[in-house]
Amino acid sequence: MNARDGQRKAPYAWSMPGWPSPGQSAADDALEVWGYTDRMSYEAGDVIRLHVSATRASWSLTIYRDGASPQRVLQRQDLPGERHAVPDDAYASGCGWPVALTIPVDEDWPSGLYIIVLGIADGSDHFESDAFFVVRNPVRKRRKIGFMLTTSTLIAYNDWGGANHYRGLGNDPRDDIASPVLSTQRPVGRGFLRKPAEAPRESHAFSPPIGWQPRYPSYEWARLYDTSRHHADAFWATYERLFAVWAENRSYELDYLTQHDLHFDESSLDGFDALAIIGHDEYWTWEMRDRVDDFVDRGGGLARFAGNFYWQVRLSDDGTTQYCYRVPDADPATSTTPHLVTTAWDCTLIGRPAATTMGLTGMSGTYNRYGVAAPRSSGGYTVYRPQHWAFAGTDLYYGDLLGGTPVNLATFELDAVEYTFRRGLPFPTFEDGAPESLEILALAPAVRGEEDRFDGSVPLNGPLREAEQIMEALGDLLPAHCRENEGRGAGMIATFARGKGEVFNGGSTEWPRALELRDPFVERIVANVLDRFTSS
Repeated sequence: MNARDGQRKAPYAWSMPGWPSPGQSAADDALEVWGYTDRMSYEAGDVIRLHVSATRASWSLTIYRDGASPQRVLQRQDLPGERHAVPDDAYASGCGWPVALTIPVDEDWPSGLYIIVLGIADGSDHFESDAFFVVRNPVRKRRKIGFMLTTSTLIAYNDWGGANHYRGLGNDPRDDIASPVLSTQRPVGRGFLRKPAEAPRESHAFSPPIGWQPRYPSYEWARLYDTSRHHADAFWATYERLFAVWAENRSYELDYLTQHDLHFDESSLDGFDALAIIGHDEYWTWEMRDRVDDFVDRGGGLARFAGNFYWQVRLSDDGTTQYCYRVPDADPATSTTPHLVTTAWDCTLIGRPAATTMGLTGMSGTYNRYGVAAPRSSGGYTVYRPQHWAFAGTDLYYGDLLGGTPVNLATFELDAVEYTFRRGLPFPTFEDGAPESLEILALAPAVRGEEDRFDGSVPLNGPLREAEQIMEALGDLLPAHCRENEGRGAGMIATFARGKGEVFNGGSTEWPRALELRDPFVERIVANVLDRFTSS
C-alpha cells in the first residue's frame, strides 16, 4: 500500500490484540508445519534447500507448478519432523532452521512458479502451509516474454514472524511500527500463494450510500480464515497468477524470473523481446531499474500491467535481507550513498525520478475505490487517445469508459504523472521526469489517502494523514509537484519510447483481475501490447 512512515501510529481495529502476525504457535499441542527455501529462483540442475519446522514426528510435501493447468511434480509422505524455535526477530534475522530436505530441480520442470504444500496431520486434524520457488530458463532456452514476479513487494508485505515494512513492532497494540529490515529466510504468510477465487480484493464494486462507513472485506476475510491480513496486497494468488492463467490459456509462453534475478544478474533479461510486470510492484532496487532501463534501451518492450511504483529498497549482498527505512533521516545510507537511500523514488536525494523508468509514478497517483478513497468513482479509465495502437480493435471512442465497475480496472493503487489539458487532450507537464515521448492514453481520478470524516471513530486502512506524515518527513526533499497537490492524484495508461525500445504502462494494480473477469476491451489491449512487443 502507499506511503507509510516507519514510526507511524495507526489505531486500527486490525491492530488490536487477538490478531497477531502469523507465525509458529508456542502451544505445546499446536499442529503446524512451516517452511521456506534458501533462494527464490533456480535453474535445472540446482538444488533447493528446504528449511522446515514441524510439530509432529512426520509431515508431507507436495510440489506443483501453478497456472492454468496445475502440474504436480513431486510428492513425499512421512518425512521426519522436528520442531525448531522461532527467534523473536525472525522477521528481520530469519528463522535459522536447519535444512530438512534437499530437492534437485529436474531438467523436465518447465519455467514457472512452483508451490510447495507442506501438510501435517493428527487424527482427523490437518494443517497446511505454503512455500514457493521459481524455475527460470538459461539464456539459450528462453522464450520471447520474460515474466517478472514481484518478490520485493512480497517481502515488504509478508508479516510472518512478527512484522513487515508496515507494522508489527512495539508493545502497544495501538502502535503500528514497521520494521525497516526484513528477511527472506522465513515462511510466507498464508494467502499470498494459495486462496479461493472468491477471496476479496482491495477495492469495492458497489456504490456506497450517503454516510457509508468503510469496511475492508479483505481484512475481514483474512481474520475469518486465518490468513495474513496482507494476503490481498501482494504477489501470486492475488495478482500474477491471474495473468499467468490468462496467458497460458491463450498460448503465450512465459519465462519466469524474480526481481532478485534482475538485481543480481546483469544477463537476467537477455534473450527476451518483452518483459511483463503484473499487479503490485511497489518496491524496487537501483539495480533492478538498471536492468529494465538497459533492456528497453537495447530494444526490449516493457509491458507493465501494474501499479504503485513507489519505493527504493536495498538488498544485502546475499539477497536474504531487504531494507526500507522510508525516510532519509532513519537510513544509514543517507550519509554514505545518498542515491541508494530507501525512500520514495521521487525524493531529490536519489536523483532518479520514478517516471524516467516507468513513465509514471505512484507519488502522483495512489487510491481509487479503496475504503473512502474516491469511493464512488467510475472504477475505470476515461479514454482520450482511442486511435493509439494499444486500442486497436477495441472499438473504443474518445470519452469512453474502459474497465469501469464492476470490472474495476482503475482501482486500488494507481500511477500517473503531472499533466495538463490542451484542447481536450491530456499532456505531461514534464516537471516530474516524465519522458519527452510520453503519451497519456487514458485517465482516472485518484487520491493520496482516505479523508477522515469520522473524527477518528472509524478505522481507515489508508488514511490521508499517513501520506501527509511522509510528505512532512521528506519536506523539501520532495519536488514541488509532490508537496503542493493536497492529496489529489490520478491514474493513467501511458506509453513512451526509450532508446530502441518501448514501454506500455497500464498504471493500475487491477489488470489481472480484469483479465480474470474476461473484459473484452482489456483482453484486446493486453494482447495488442504483447503481440507488438514480440512480433520480431
